[in-house]
Amino acid sequence: MGDRLKDKIAIVTGCGSIGPGWSNGKAISVLFAREGAHVLGIDRDADAAEQTRAIIEGEGGLCSTRVADVSDAAQVEAFVGDAVAAHGRIDILVNNVGIARVGGPVELDEAVWDEVLRVNLKSVMLTCRSVLPVMERAGRGSIVNNASIAAWGWCGVNYGLYGASKGAMVSLTRSLAVQYASKGIRANCVCPGLMNTPLVHKALTTVYGEDGDIETLIRTRDAQCPMGHMGDAWDTAYATLFLASDEARYVTGVALNVDGGFSLRFA
Repeated sequence: MGDRLKDKIAIVTGCGSIGPGWSNGKAISVLFAREGAHVLGIDRDADAAEQTRAIIEGEGGLCSTRVADVSDAAQVEAFVGDAVAAHGRIDILVNNVGIARVGGPVELDEAVWDEVLRVNLKSVMLTCRSVLPVMERAGRGSIVNNASIAAWGWCGVNYGLYGASKGAMVSLTRSLAVQYASKGIRANCVCPGLMNTPLVHKALTTVYGEDGDIETLIRTRDAQCPMGHMGDAWDTAYATLFLASDEARYVTGVALNVDGGFSLRFA
């Protein structure tokens, strides 16, 4: 156990995992707790959130969970209000909820566009709207939004609408960074590249149009990365930890690529 986030109150949305293994949100939550934070984990899946809480408490850490849809304003206001009532403050907000849909304006219909923006972008607006006044009253706070290198361009798959939502997230984060810098609040993004997580496993066959051979599909994605392999949830988690911690006290408005050099091909 460390102390990089000692006694911090940290909300992590999407704290569970869609399947066996380590998702970004699960790894972030566990790592934050290991570094001394009291984690308030939010997820739509009660069982997934409970698995994360059990790991944290099994290691002697502090975690409470709440089942909520972060794209619903009333539910966001409720869990933020409960957090403030219980702890008096919120030191860290990590927005980690997101969905990916393959396709651009021609391939995907309007309903999918609305869904992607609602889950990926509206959720960030809602959590920030509720949490920022709490941080402002305290005169300090750190927000880390989980974006994607898809914000910068083509990633080998047609993630046009998904990339648009993540690009908007980066822009919003940069604006918040300037607006709240004088108030002691920092806002940054992590931008994962090709990652090996349960969510990726679930989506691989859809993305690559093959059926069932996960190991082959993983090797295909590994080969696309300059380092020869995908990253994993812990790579995202450690980058998020840095940006959330006081070690990054003079870092704001940054979009930190965690991609093994993949995005260098966009230059």
